[in-house]
Amino acid sequence: MRLMLVALHRWAGLLMAAFLFVAGLTGAVISWDHEIDEWLNPHLTDARSTGPALPSLELARQIEARHPQVQVSALPMAAEPGHSLAFAVQARVDPATGQLFKPGFNQVFIDPASGEELGRREWGAVWPISKENFVSFLYVLHYSLHLPKFWGIDRWGVWLMGAIALVWTLDCFTGFYLTLPMRRPKKPAAGEARGADGAKGWWQRWKPAWKVRWGGGSYKLNFDLHRAGSLWTWALLFIVAFTAFSLNLYREVFFPAMSLVSDVTPTPFEQRQPAPEEKPVIPRLGYADVLGKVTQEAQRLGWQEPVGELFYAELFGIYGAQFYAPEDEHGSGGVGHRILYVDGLDGRFVGIREPWKGTAADIFVQAQFPLHSGRILGLPGRILISVMGLVVAMLSVTGVVIWLRKRKAYLKSREQQQEKQVAGPIVLPPAAGAETPG
Repeated sequence: MRLMLVALHRWAGLLMAAFLFVAGLTGAVISWDHEIDEWLNPHLTDARSTGPALPSLELARQIEARHPQVQVSALPMAAEPGHSLAFAVQARVDPATGQLFKPGFNQVFIDPASGEELGRREWGAVWPISKENFVSFLYVLHYSLHLPKFWGIDRWGVWLMGAIALVWTLDCFTGFYLTLPMRRPKKPAAGEARGADGAKGWWQRWKPAWKVRWGGGSYKLNFDLHRAGSLWTWALLFIVAFTAFSLNLYREVFFPAMSLVSDVTPTPFEQRQPAPEEKPVIPRLGYADVLGKVTQEAQRLGWQEPVGELFYAELFGIYGAQFYAPEDEHGSGGVGHRILYVDGLDGRFVGIREPWKGTAADIFVQAQFPLHSGRILGLPGRILISVMGLVVAMLSVTGVVIWLRKRKAYLKSREQQQEKQVAGPIVLPPAAGAETPG
């Protein structure tokens, strides 16, 4: 049993090592995505003028008038003091070709007071890498490796990293089991001496697995960093692995599985199939109509937060309104913001999301991204997840080094055995005067 688990752990680790190394390092960086982005790109994120802000709806109309090839897909209602407004945009369909325009950007930055366009960029672009898209390049690399679209599907990278995360989740248990001490040998027969290890209790035999022998040489240090490092951080490793799986394979595996075993409430996106990207759902309502409806509904529900952002998911025909103050845009803790969902065709309310409300399964689903990003604990959680990204990268490297050294020793041993077999037994000539078989 143990030998089989050792083999499974070895080959699972080798399969995952490169992917987890990339995911770990990028995860350590993107825990601070907004801070790094603002540091790199103040020309985009900092406002240049002061005074009262222009209405965001008017700014959105100006963007679409200047750039008729795009439509605003996410509209921030207010900015933090001194910051610009970042509008997300999507390409429209070219009526002449039936294909999407290629505007070369999907974000537009606007000075809220003057309405000046501060700049545009392609969030998540794979090339060329510049300071404008550096953080978003790492973000997309983290969960999809930037694998290109083919066979009409653009989720190959997401599925691949989701599958890696599922293997990682299962391997967490295999790796943990292998750190446990082996069963005691059977009681020695009369007259046999019991080994020194046999007199120790179970915990005493497991205790070395938690320690790092800093002065024991490079091999022992590498092995101990891998074993002890994974033991001390096991719970966090499991959380990161499981949430990576649930986020990447949410629609394909996680939500259907949750629906089979628990009472989980679907969002409007689970209740609809997406339209082809060349045939998006054209809404009959505009942002102004939706803003009026959601503001009135929020007052009826007794919500205190203002509308922080409106967005339109054109492949589903659904508007969303997130409720938060400008300083809480990126989440300071908990499981996210309140959201109201509105049908883009008839204006019906088709869903609601309230943090920490719903069934136990609903709350579990809400917690997946906040757990993965550490934002559920605010700043301390983000620090912890950033450190865990480095730990994951370290475990990937030390695991491969362990395999390489064992592989090298195995090949050397096999080579020596082959040399002995080729040489054969050594036969000495008979001594002078000795009898020989006749």
